[in-house]
Amino acid sequence: MNREGANFARLSRRALLLAGASLPIGAPAPVLGADGKAAPAKLKVAIFSKHLRFLEGVRLADAAAEIGFDGIDLAVRQGGHVEPERVRQDLAPLVAIIRARGLEVPMLTTDIVDVETPRAADILGAMAELSIPYYRWGGLRYTADEPIAGQLAHMRPRVARLAEWNARFHACAMYHTHSGIDLVGASIWDLHELLEGFDPNAVGVNYDVGHATVEGGMGGWIDSLRITGRYLKGVAIKDFFWEKSERGDWQPRWTPLGEGMVHFPRFFREISALGFSGPLQLHFEYPLGGAEAGRTQIAIGREQVVEAMKRDLRRLRSYMKDAGV
Repeated sequence: MNREGANFARLSRRALLLAGASLPIGAPAPVLGADGKAAPAKLKVAIFSKHLRFLEGVRLADAAAEIGFDGIDLAVRQGGHVEPERVRQDLAPLVAIIRARGLEVPMLTTDIVDVETPRAADILGAMAELSIPYYRWGGLRYTADEPIAGQLAHMRPRVARLAEWNARFHACAMYHTHSGIDLVGASIWDLHELLEGFDPNAVGVNYDVGHATVEGGMGGWIDSLRITGRYLKGVAIKDFFWEKSERGDWQPRWTPLGEGMVHFPRFFREISALGFSGPLQLHFEYPLGGAEAGRTQIAIGREQVVEAMKRDLRRLRSYMKDAGV
């Protein structure tokens, strides 16, 4: 047994009990409509904490609340608000500060690729103790020396082990979809092959509609969203348009929400039809003084960053309202 496996085996009984306690058995009764049927819950929006990396602790929570977010997707990874080797010491106090401001922590963004990732066991244990149900997972890549189908088959045992760990802690790993060459999940159809047969409450997809539109163009993103089906567990929001680089290559340029090519009205109608319930994360990848890249020091004023984030959040909520989500 490797060190991470040993750590997992030694995780406290208290963590396992608390993981069981995190199940929604005590959730409030649903609101009923005039027809007596449960009204669908409105989606809540979290900010990816990477974009507020220049703020810590109380200032982080206060800024997220001021902008108008419902929660924070906390980066628990190298260079994030919580370093993986410090997750047992630093995550709980930060989550307490955030929750004290009336915000949720619906998920973590991690560097976890599989159960061999250093500190994976510590992160899952800390999540269980804090009743955080979701985390972002990913990073699998293809090589050029073997057919893709065979590579996916070789990856499935890794996914199976991760799903087993998640099931024990009632956690769900959401594979984040990026665009690019040799990236598992870029086309999203490959995730259908990779995840099929596994419990979607243990392993699912964090569907990034910006990257999906980069890869899916006019209609491919719709098909890739639909094929995700019951494995759709999280949604990341960003916008872009195509531009030519100085070398003449076409590349995506990230842009404020509503100024790019992502068809948000259609997207929200689609996820409404799928019964998506969150978590939903808003990203800011366009130039924002370094906030877009997770810098600890930004080159523009805090007020300018906050106003840009408020603007995008208003536009996002407008799309959501129009779609009834």
